[in-house]
Amino acid sequence: MNDSAPTTRRARVRAPELIGKGGWLNTGDEQYTLADLRGRIVILDFWTFCCINCLHVLDELRELEEKHRDTVVIIGVHSPKFAHEAEHQAVVDAVERYGVEHPVLDDPELATWKQYAVRAWPTLVVIDPEGYVVAQHAGEGHAHAIARLVAELETEHAAKGTLRRGDGPYVAPEPEPTVLRFPGKALALPSGNLLVSDTTRHQLVELEGDGETVVRRIGSGVRGFADGAAEVAGFSEPQGLALLEDGSVVVADAVNHALRRLDLATGEVTTLAGTGRQWWQGSPTFGPAREVDLSSPWDVALFGGKVWIAMAGVHQLWAYDPQDGTVGVAAGTTNEGLVDGPAAEAWFAQPSGLAATEDRLWLADSETSALRWVDLDGAVHTAVGTGLFDFGHRDGAAEQALLQHPLGVTALPDGSVAVSDTYNHALRRYDPATGEVTTLATDLREPSDAVLVGDDIVVVESARHRLTRLRLPEEAVRVESVAHRTQRATTEVAPGKLRLDVIFQAPAGQKLDTRYGPSTRLLISSTPPELLLAGEGAGTDLSRALELNPAVTEGVLHVSAMAASCDDDPANEYPACHVHQQDWGVPVRLGEGGADRLPLVLAGMDE
Repeated sequence: MNDSAPTTRRARVRAPELIGKGGWLNTGDEQYTLADLRGRIVILDFWTFCCINCLHVLDELRELEEKHRDTVVIIGVHSPKFAHEAEHQAVVDAVERYGVEHPVLDDPELATWKQYAVRAWPTLVVIDPEGYVVAQHAGEGHAHAIARLVAELETEHAAKGTLRRGDGPYVAPEPEPTVLRFPGKALALPSGNLLVSDTTRHQLVELEGDGETVVRRIGSGVRGFADGAAEVAGFSEPQGLALLEDGSVVVADAVNHALRRLDLATGEVTTLAGTGRQWWQGSPTFGPAREVDLSSPWDVALFGGKVWIAMAGVHQLWAYDPQDGTVGVAAGTTNEGLVDGPAAEAWFAQPSGLAATEDRLWLADSETSALRWVDLDGAVHTAVGTGLFDFGHRDGAAEQALLQHPLGVTALPDGSVAVSDTYNHALRRYDPATGEVTTLATDLREPSDAVLVGDDIVVVESARHRLTRLRLPEEAVRVESVAHRTQRATTEVAPGKLRLDVIFQAPAGQKLDTRYGPSTRLLISSTPPELLLAGEGAGTDLSRALELNPAVTEGVLHVSAMAASCDDDPANEYPACHVHQQDWGVPVRLGEGGADRLPLVLAGMDE
């Protein structure tokens, strides 16, 4: 591990070609090679659209993209985790849904991912104007470091005559004239109307009971963070909606990292919680709601007198108390995974849908493809789902049933729950009384939520840009069973001792922040737990000696790393500081002749 980066001599590796069977998006049907981009600074963003950290990075890069538009070309390399994400149309949809304003290479077979030896979503790779890789960054929080590197590269290559300025290859797609555009969540109002978060248009839309006729739109329709009347208020990709006891609506304003309040009578929008800044490790986890940072709140539900929040960005549940105006963590550790138990010890993975009954808070835990619930004592339980890597469409007994990245859950009158099984394009049902999972409907397109209206269930068909009304069926749909595992290259390692090194080089002009003790953190665990004989747990050193059990032939190493760096200027009493963090799930296979060292690049190059 290094704690400062060289500014003059920089490791350079020839960049492999960009290959993707799905072709290019956002280029006006032009196909590109690295040679076509020579003379520009190229930033490859390896992402997949299920991944909340990838969505955070898209947002982090917007300012850099705008500021350096004539020298920098950002290219999203879409590298799927789930089977659905390998579908080309799903990638086309995601690029529009999340406002991606740069070229995207659709790489469903992970060809370019493998060429660049990428191990995690998201990963950023910087290529200089001569076609050499000069830096790699995994996870979030690197935009400032990349901005510094871009400024260095601009100066260096302008002096060498190897920098080429001009318009980039991005071509905006034609907008589609639909009433809704990738709607996220819906809410049945006391009036009989429906309120929908029109996510991609940054608005809320009130519809008549038919689910089609527009009554009014709330929000300017331009990405922003502003309170005020319906026509001026600003949202940024709003998602979950819930009715408060005073008759107003609370909105999970995902990319603004905030909770907003809509007065249904006046259309006035105010902010209940959040600062507009994203929560990072070390930020307050409880306090006055307007003073505490949040992280991608995706859904909200009233449970036990509080507004529970599916805080997708940090793999936790939080709660907002309308009585005293506070907000704080209610369950989860920020570690990503599937662990049940007391609230403070549970692990979640991008919780994205909530539904409350009298005695349970149900949640769709999307990255573990799981249906889970919290009881009145705060203990966390799993009904369906096994972990981060297994998913599919399988009905039957809950312990062997499979979902695929569900985003919504709806409590039904008989005590069962409907699950918006997003990547299976299906509506599923779990019955706690029998422990059975069935399929209620198929041929939906990325359903993300559903609401009960009388004897019907109204499904938010996000990728068909509409609400679809279904009569709750009495009989289940018979579906061919499929099961998948996340497809990622397995690393061959030797049994016994394995050196794990997290590579972190602080950005130019910065150093590790040691003012208040160690500024790095490393957490290691494994699936199955028996894989690790030694080396699991938390520590502050970014290198660790592991011992792998020779009796376990394969498994997954779960590695979570964090490093904080600050401006290296002794004269500055209050230096700007930044947190870099990433979680890896590294599939390993044990065998003689395998590697005895595993390097994971958080920032910099493994030299």
